[in-house]
Amino acid sequence: MSVMQTNGKVHAQEAGSLHNMRSDALLQVQNLKMHFPIRRGVFRRVVGHVKAVDGVNLFIRPGETLGLVGESGCGKTTTGRCIIRAYKPTSGKILYRNDDNSVVDLAPMGGQDLKHYHREIRMIFQDPYSSLNPRMPVMDLVGEPLKVNNIARGKELEDRVAQLLRRVGLRPEYMKRYPHAFSGGERQRIGIARSLALDPRLVLCDEAVSALDVSVRAQILNLLEDLQQEFHLTYLFIAHDLSVVEYICDRVAVMYVGQLVELASTDELFAQPLHPYTEALLSAVPQPDPRVRESKQRIVLEGDVPDPSNPPSGCYFHPRCRYSDGKTCVNVTPELREVHSNRFVSCHYAETLNLRGVVLPGVVA
Repeated sequence: MSVMQTNGKVHAQEAGSLHNMRSDALLQVQNLKMHFPIRRGVFRRVVGHVKAVDGVNLFIRPGETLGLVGESGCGKTTTGRCIIRAYKPTSGKILYRNDDNSVVDLAPMGGQDLKHYHREIRMIFQDPYSSLNPRMPVMDLVGEPLKVNNIARGKELEDRVAQLLRRVGLRPEYMKRYPHAFSGGERQRIGIARSLALDPRLVLCDEAVSALDVSVRAQILNLLEDLQQEFHLTYLFIAHDLSVVEYICDRVAVMYVGQLVELASTDELFAQPLHPYTEALLSAVPQPDPRVRESKQRIVLEGDVPDPSNPPSGCYFHPRCRYSDGKTCVNVTPELREVHSNRFVSCHYAETLNLRGVVLPGVVA
């Protein structure tokens, strides 16, 4: 089901025409599903599906950073790869607003139709070691998108690559070196330069700093913020580290077993979560204040994450939720709904629960 807004409220309905896209969104995902078939037997018959993404609805405004968080295997990376169209979604819409304000659906596109949008939507990968071809020098790694799209050749290409390297904090003379000659942070800078080569509008950062040391991580996050201001970029920041998300993201979307359970501004979500799963995630965020740290008790979820090929009935989180009523939560699937202005949650009792958040530095509790 997709989430549509009327009279300030969000109602579930089938995804409609392109005109249903929010007027303030650069990209909007409606009822996105990515189901991978399970095949068994000699004839490889389909006996089920892994519901990696199971009806996700979210939107990203121009110039903002939207964080997408959740446990490993929740479907956040698969969602990103569907948006960039590395995967063809099983169903749903990926609505994208062009410079001329026209709207297109990227989900059914293929081949040459996607070529233009692959220039405007780029990705920064998690592992700076495996995302770069070790047999190619930096000149070719960063310049390849420019050559493939016939944007620059020869001296012009070399000048463009040098300019990109300078902008990400690397010296132009490094362009003749190979990836093995660089540190992890430097390799990620090369990956960022490559992603910026085609002047994108939307950049997907897939765990872009999780493989880096803490000190290097801070440098890369500051670089991403500077580049966002300079090039008017919009980020979808996929991560599992909530302290990183709190630092760089304007809004946060929380995923659990292929579904979105909460979407809110970063300050609101950290201060007062509305979904029990979000509360559990926030309880693991390190607190700088020793007094807060000593008085805070981490919420340890019981049981295992459900199998996405055989999810539970009703709310997917109910087997691990300490607030489950054992009836409605077990039998009725909660819809993602707007409980306050731009505050979305998928929980039957969001308005009645008093969940615990975290105190952010500089924020009065």
